[in-house]
Amino acid sequence: MAEMKNDVAEFTARLEGAAISYRVDNVRPGSTMFCIAVPGERWEVEFLEDGTSDIEIFRSDGTILGKEALDVLFSKFAG
Repeated sequence: MAEMKNDVAEFTARLEGAAISYRVDNVRPGSTMFCIAVPGERWEVEFLEDGTSDIEIFRSDGTILGKEALDVLFSKFAG
């Protein structure tokens, strides 16, 4: 747990030093997730209690859609 706190503190300082905006979230027990949005990408960086990290990067192809895309998204993902 101490290692995770050190990793989180170090990562937070690194983000702030680089002036990168972030949001902290908790999506599973024993983890701290940083959600970061930079131009053309979104990162999810998750620090786990066991000292490991999971990092996912989502890249945009630059396509901008109009509000008509909302119907498609809701029909695809609504429960």
